Parts: sequence; C-alpha cells; structure tokens
Amino acid sequence: MADEATASTRPRNRRGEGARLRDDIVDAAVELLDETGSESAVSLRSVARRVGIAAPSIYRHFPDQPAIMLAVVQRAFGELETCLRDATAAAGDDDPRRRLYACCYAYLHYAREHPERYRTMFGGAWMPSLGDTSVTVQDVETLGDGCMRLLTDGLRDCVAAGISQVTNIEADSVALWLGLHGLAHQRAVTVAFPWPPDIAERVIAALAHLTSSSAPSPRS
Repeated sequence: MADEATASTRPRNRRGEGARLRDDIVDAAVELLDETGSESAVSLRSVARRVGIAAPSIYRHFPDQPAIMLAVVQRAFGELETCLRDATAAAGDDDPRRRLYACCYAYLHYAREHPERYRTMFGGAWMPSLGDTSVTVQDVETLGDGCMRLLTDGLRDCVAAGISQVTNIEADSVALWLGLHGLAHQRAVTVAFPWPPDIAERVIAALAHLTSSSAPSPRS
C-alpha cells in the first residue's frame, strides 16, 4: 500500500515517455549510491520510493536489481569516458605526451570526485552470480572499453612520436590503467599517507615508458 501511495505522487508518463521513466530510475539509483556509498541501499523498493512509483513498475524497464546497477555502472563509465575524451581534446594536437598526461589526470580526477561511483565501477560487490541475474558475461566484459581505448590511443600516439619505449601497446595500456586504478584506490582508502606530490607523474611516466622530459602539470 505504501508503494501505491508513493506512486501516486508521480504523474503517469504519456505514450512514448517510457525512456524518461527508465532514466529517472537510473537517476534515483545513482543518487542513492552517492548518498549512502553502498550498493545495498539501491534496492527495487528504495529506487521506487525515490522515483515515486510502485516497485512493480520498475520491471517494465529492469528485470532485477543487478540490471539497475549495471545501468548505473554503464552510465558512470560513460561519464568517465567523456571526461577522458574532453581532457585529451583540450590538451591540443601538438604534444602526444601532454594528451596522455591529460587523459590520465582526468581519470584520477573522476575517481577522486566520484568515489562511490568509482568504487562500484570496479568493486564488483553489486554483481551476483551471473546465473542468477539477467546481467550477462558480455555486459560485464565490455564495461570500460571506451576508456581503455582512449588510454591505448594516447599511448600509441606517444610511441608513434618516439617519446615512449613501449613495445606492446595493448599490454602496457593495461599496465598503465592498473597503475592509475591502484593509485586512485589507495588514495581513497588510505586515511594518512605522505604521498609524494609528483606520484601521479611518476606512475604515468614509468608505466607509459616515456622518455625523460618534464611532465605537464595537472589541470585539476
């Protein structure tokens, strides 16, 4: 009865506006995650209450709770990809080193500004056994593909310009991502540690096998 009463607070969508309700559901899930920092707070009932609909209405768009979380994570990866792309473009076309650093700094900035989303993107706590949910192996395997391509392209440009000694671009792109992810994670979970002020530059330069040169200063 409570769900029905709550549902009455939201106007019924007009024909063709089902996509708006889907977006509202994902918006509500993201808000709950940001506010609580816990995937467990994102339940069908809590999302329905936040949107103002009856919980069964969610099933028209999401067959189960993991499907909602998948949409949340997909949106977060889309946000991250946009940040990386925008930062790379803003760095200009003249210096591939600057573009790569800009891309990496943007990655670390997103992780710092959205800790709950970032942890969920890579934590996997929201993911049950794939046999018990509508989420597929392909859904999970393709998460973050666009972000990885941008890092790989940045590294490839540095190799082409002769400022990186990488010999296996795909493998070293993964190594670079692991370094960024490790730094982002440790910064988030370590309450007190005397991080060197240039630790990001050191990680990027080492894992990208860049030739000696001063690193561009981070823009964030």
